[in-house]
Amino acid sequence: MASGKKQIQLLARQFFKLSIVDGTLSTDRVAGVLEYIEKHRPANTLAVLKAYQRLVAAEFARSQAVVEHAGFVSAPALDAIAAALTKKYQRRVSWVAKPNPALLAGVRVRVGDDVYESSVASQLASLSAAV
Repeated sequence: MASGKKQIQLLARQFFKLSIVDGTLSTDRVAGVLEYIEKHRPANTLAVLKAYQRLVAAEFARSQAVVEHAGFVSAPALDAIAAALTKKYQRRVSWVAKPNPALLAGVRVRVGDDVYESSVASQLASLSAAV
């Protein structure tokens, strides 16, 4: 049974590697992999697709900065955040802005599993935890 799971993960990783071009996820390659899977139907197709989808989603999340903000944030400010993160991670990072009034003021930025926060809500939470 474990051998079957290993085979599924191995095949999903091989498909994922085929989806990367110059260190970036290629939508054309992903489409090609999905066409190949549909045509050739490997053993445990659904499990392979689920494992492949998790890998693609994780890679996509690593290349996107989700910027939560309480008030207005200009496009040039968002571009500057993306440029700084592109430099830090040494790969292209794009941004998606999401309003979040619970932050009160400031921003929270998520890139994959990393979170950078500079908001009034987090500072108040830190202060209340310290008291």
